[in-house]
Amino acid sequence: MATRNVEIVVAPREPHFVGDGFRVHNFIPGTFPLSMQRMNPFIMMDYNSKFQFPPSDKPKGVGVHPHRGFETVTIAYKGRVAHHDSSGGGGVIGEGDVQWMTAASGVLHKEYHEETFSKAGGDFQMVQLWVNLPAKDKMSKPKYQAIKAAEMGRFELEGGTIEVIAGDYQGTKGAASTFTPIHLMNARLEAGTTAEFHFPEHYNTTLLVIEGNITVNGNENVTTDHLALMKNKGDSFTITADDQAVVLVLSGEPINEPIAAHGPFVMNTREELIQAFDDFNKGKFGYLEE
Repeated sequence: MATRNVEIVVAPREPHFVGDGFRVHNFIPGTFPLSMQRMNPFIMMDYNSKFQFPPSDKPKGVGVHPHRGFETVTIAYKGRVAHHDSSGGGGVIGEGDVQWMTAASGVLHKEYHEETFSKAGGDFQMVQLWVNLPAKDKMSKPKYQAIKAAEMGRFELEGGTIEVIAGDYQGTKGAASTFTPIHLMNARLEAGTTAEFHFPEHYNTTLLVIEGNITVNGNENVTTDHLALMKNKGDSFTITADDQAVVLVLSGEPINEPIAAHGPFVMNTREELIQAFDDFNKGKFGYLEE
């Protein structure tokens, strides 16, 4: 097996608010080389690094908005989020849970701080990914997967756990169903623990350090809230926790198709984008109360 090395370590960009409930650093699409095409199938990553929200009687969040052509994946590390969409999906994701919404042909949705969390306030830390869909699936029926922490695959290491959301780690499978091959997992490691990963070298692979500090392949340091993009050369690498660490590991087979993206829609052609806006304006995405 050949070692896969780090291509670039990226510091978090200046945060901005999405609505009034999500204070995020945008990594994808971001500074070169983190384009949608390079990172495909992971075409957007917003990271709400740990941030303390004060108590609020009115839950903060993002009001009703549309999506078409991809999936949204929200991973909760701290805090609680409530969600509703026009296809009937919804619920609450708490710490350790994952919400996997397939927008596909089109949904309206809204997401906001869960009421009891909002009233108490506290630390809030989340990742939201947009996962691209191949052309043949972009207009499929929307669906929703609520994945509780207890339902995830767990591979126990001496000094840590690999928590598998999608794909597999050494035969331990994740709970999420995906349209294309995707591995998505949290490595929760005690100080000094090393975990080894193997993915096909053409899969686009990224590490986001949620907590602590790590060393990749024994020689590349990646600190809290930083992202490491791995080269598309070699198929195996190691992560060693310098202190107690949580690392989000993403690896997916690229979807080698054109990307036409504008706002909340990600399609293959400009004509399909125009159609998406037209369908949205005609109310074809359903109805969702503010």
